[in-house]
Amino acid sequence: MNQNKIRNVAIIAHVDHGKTTLVDALLKQSHTFRDNQAEMSQTLIMDSGDQEHERGITITAKQTAVFYDGYKINIIDTPGHADFSGEVERTLNMADGVILIVDAQEGPMPQTKFVLQKALGLHLKPVVVINKIDKPAARISEVESEIADLFLELASDESQLNYPIYYAVARDGKAGKTTDLDDDLHVIFDSIINDIPSPKIDENEGKGAQLLVAALAADNYLGKYAIGKIHRGKLKHGETVKILKTVFENGEPKIESKQAKIEKIFTYRGLSKEETDEAYAGDIVALTGISDANIGDTVASGDNPEALPTIELEPPTLSIYIGPNTSPLKGKEGEFTTSRQIAERLEKELETNIALKIKPDGLGYKVSGRGELHLSVLIETMRREGYELEAGRPEVVYKEIDGVKNEPVEELTIEVDSEYVGAVSQEMGIRKADLKSQELTTTGTTRFTYEITTAALIGLRNNLLTATKGTVIMSSLPMGYKPADSKYKPERNGALISFESGVSTAYALDTAQARGTLYIPPQAEVYQGMIVGLSNKKEDIDINVCREKQLTNMRTHASDGAIQLTPYTQLSLEQCLDFLLDDELLEVTPKNLRLRKRQLDPIKRKRENRG
Repeated sequence: MNQNKIRNVAIIAHVDHGKTTLVDALLKQSHTFRDNQAEMSQTLIMDSGDQEHERGITITAKQTAVFYDGYKINIIDTPGHADFSGEVERTLNMADGVILIVDAQEGPMPQTKFVLQKALGLHLKPVVVINKIDKPAARISEVESEIADLFLELASDESQLNYPIYYAVARDGKAGKTTDLDDDLHVIFDSIINDIPSPKIDENEGKGAQLLVAALAADNYLGKYAIGKIHRGKLKHGETVKILKTVFENGEPKIESKQAKIEKIFTYRGLSKEETDEAYAGDIVALTGISDANIGDTVASGDNPEALPTIELEPPTLSIYIGPNTSPLKGKEGEFTTSRQIAERLEKELETNIALKIKPDGLGYKVSGRGELHLSVLIETMRREGYELEAGRPEVVYKEIDGVKNEPVEELTIEVDSEYVGAVSQEMGIRKADLKSQELTTTGTTRFTYEITTAALIGLRNNLLTATKGTVIMSSLPMGYKPADSKYKPERNGALISFESGVSTAYALDTAQARGTLYIPPQAEVYQGMIVGLSNKKEDIDINVCREKQLTNMRTHASDGAIQLTPYTQLSLEQCLDFLLDDELLEVTPKNLRLRKRQLDPIKRKRENRG
């Protein structure tokens, strides 16, 4: 296809501003599906993973393509959450322009700033869509001014300040040049064709083809797919190519080369891939047969193949220990339980999840990522695949700058109803956060902006959700590093720890619930050293939750009363990780999450604490 008839566009926005919903509407209105296809009645078509549907967020970037008025439009749907910014950074390399979606009520939020900064840094042409203008509290003119201020702050040259603005209700598939919307999205399609430039390509075809691998996929039939945009020349079915990888030796870049043969070439149409014999510069394609290719590598042909600049990523900010389960119940509930199996799975994850870093740590591995959500999604994915493992407390990844230990800092935005302002201020005071601004929004909520260390962010979301009855809206944005001062120390009440191994009884739990909040129900399998609840006091308490009522002939009024147990608290994976202290671990199996002490024996544990 003529590259002048191709448009490569990424959809970027803050979480829940309507990226995936707009892509749904573009797919449906471009007649990508037949009228009787199931997709025509579905929503969030691009969110394919179970966790994406359950959490209501996009976790991995997706590619699709639609045809409109003789043009092929390759669309990249990107995540909006900061923890998955590695997905945004790598996929923006395939785009020539972006559609920036902004909620008509919330306006530009931290992630709006983050993704726009990345797009403008790559000199991608922006088109702005103000979405959800049907909200009762929409404040369109103020949002337009806030967007203009954001562009003034982030633009690297004057041309980036000239951007078209459109208005939409993506859920209804309507958009317009004014707030008087048309009945469809034709203005968005026209803008992509007229405002987004055709692909920038290297005209020097004599030097051979070039493709930068920006994503990977796999299936059981054809194996691994290398996905990317062709920057120069054309690629042919059955062609022999070189895979060029940039490695560093003593800080100096060096190119390693491997030979491979392209078995099949696929282009995109809707949610499916179509096989083709050859593909040309400007198009986004998926190649099979080059299984050694990884994200950031260049696939090149010709006598003197040249590598493209590799994808640069922000460094990880949090790390977590992941290793084989060592509890007394190990091997009973998982299919994959050994250190070798966990290592193979993490290595496989590295191929596509390029923002992760992994290094050996004792029996297991220290896995570093962008945040709690980034790491917990990985653990939950492994759990659902049948892996049994244990995880430690999330820790900050420090960075040495000019011989000084520095810690990551983030800009945190919190929006709450006015009745919870005191609860938020108290929690942020405990965490030593610096208040940058506080304002009343048009909807009557209060919006705080804080500067906070990544270490102090751990566990904050769950605490604020509890304190605000689940109504808080919060998001964070990496700001860089500052000298580590260790002002904030996490505090928590002690744990209720099982003193015996066996099965918990209602009789024993009835006594235990007076000591604190229980995390297990009756008839749960427990072991010595397992955490069964949160104590009312600051120190840990060892209790017997397996004790049974003694059967005797004696009868008393008190002993014959029915046991009234308070419903136990079932913690989510994120809540379990937030609960952990340095001497504790989380046992993760496909069936259960169990909190435990590292040292299970109570006598040895007390001796170690004294030491």
